[in-house]
Amino acid sequence: MKKFSILAIALTMSIGTLFTSCESLKNTNNTQRGAGIGAASGAVIGAILGNNVGKGGKGAMGAVIGGVVGGVAGGVIGNKMDKQARQIDEVLPGAEVKRVGEGIQLVLNENSVRFDTNKSSLTTEAKVNLNKLVPVFLEYPDTDITIFGYTDITGPADYNLKLSAERAASVRDYLVSKGLASSRFNVTGLGIADPIATNDTADGRSQNRRVEFAITANDKMKEDAKMEAGN
Repeated sequence: MKKFSILAIALTMSIGTLFTSCESLKNTNNTQRGAGIGAASGAVIGAILGNNVGKGGKGAMGAVIGGVVGGVAGGVIGNKMDKQARQIDEVLPGAEVKRVGEGIQLVLNENSVRFDTNKSSLTTEAKVNLNKLVPVFLEYPDTDITIFGYTDITGPADYNLKLSAERAASVRDYLVSKGLASSRFNVTGLGIADPIATNDTADGRSQNRRVEFAITANDKMKEDAKMEAGN
């Protein structure tokens, strides 16, 4: 569980003022955290996630996870995402799992899904690790999954952008072949954006050839959460 973290973000807005504090939410429950996050717009949360989760391409990740329900219903969704994040971390400890707002950021790096240079095809090891995720994703069918593909800095930027999209699509296609509904997925290629390691070494470039998931509640989960919350 070393890499599993919950990013508690409290947002309070007044006229022309935005105050954020992670420390203040250490002792709050998921319902309270969801209510606090729901006080701000998705655009604001997206900007905050860009600062707290990473740089560059993380703005795209923040924009996806930043669409929240908030209030008690947001807390209901948060509880479900907590459980799913823990299960992902248990079955695939080599991945990085982060709870962000009402969603999950999942980074599949060199320890889970590695790509060879200039390749978008999945290695045998990558397929083995993706297989571990399938039962968890099937257990939580009311989530949408956006897959972001990345490359190292080798080669032209336009080529890398295309390659990164193909990597994301390879992961989606493999998961769909294992029984997940294709309608749950969106794929985006971000090329060389947001490296998580140096591109100056072979090992660093290997880490940057990765995919990341943004796992969010679909419309059914949101409506069910509102009903459970009595909204």
